[in-house]
Amino acid sequence: MMEPTTIKALLLDIGGVLLTNGWDSASRKLAAEHFSIDLKELNDRHRIIFEAYESGKMTLDEYLNLLIFCRERDFSIAQFKDFMYGQSQPYPEMIALIKQLKQKYGLQIIAVNNEGRELNEYRVNQFDLKSIFDIFSSSCFVHTRKPDRDFYTLALDLAQVKKEEVIYVDDRPVFIQAAALLGIPGIQHNNVEMTKLAFAEYGLKV
Repeated sequence: MMEPTTIKALLLDIGGVLLTNGWDSASRKLAAEHFSIDLKELNDRHRIIFEAYESGKMTLDEYLNLLIFCRERDFSIAQFKDFMYGQSQPYPEMIALIKQLKQKYGLQIIAVNNEGRELNEYRVNQFDLKSIFDIFSSSCFVHTRKPDRDFYTLALDLAQVKKEEVIYVDDRPVFIQAAALLGIPGIQHNNVEMTKLAFAEYGLKV
């Protein structure tokens, strides 16, 4: 078990940890049903273009023009964006846990999430994520995505911490495994109680 003082920062995913996922397969299925869009075509086009959007190399309007508005629709791009934004909901218990750990141990909290700029900025403002995070090392800002090794090393560089001084929290095991290859310890988040117990093993107790 590590002493609490050895951990200086948390690298924290947002979707699936603090909030619901912003724009995942479930959200796309709901959008296809709501707007009567062919789901297979939607997902096929998404797979081709989403990396550019999440890496900050394409605006949301450009992404949606290629994804949805490549043909005439009976709804507007503004209506579709409102639907996208509406998929985001908070996980209050997890937010409270991170705030408690931050205050008690003086931790830096660094966002390490794959997300496009406009959706990311909406979620930051809508759920007051600036009160939690000190640094947003989000894919749309650093122009690389998980599981690229540069994504993780950039987050460490921006926070000016060593890999042994952080814990990385994500709900997706492949991203935890990618970070582990670089020597970054991680916790796979499934629920608040299990994550709280995992933090305690590192000496971070609330």
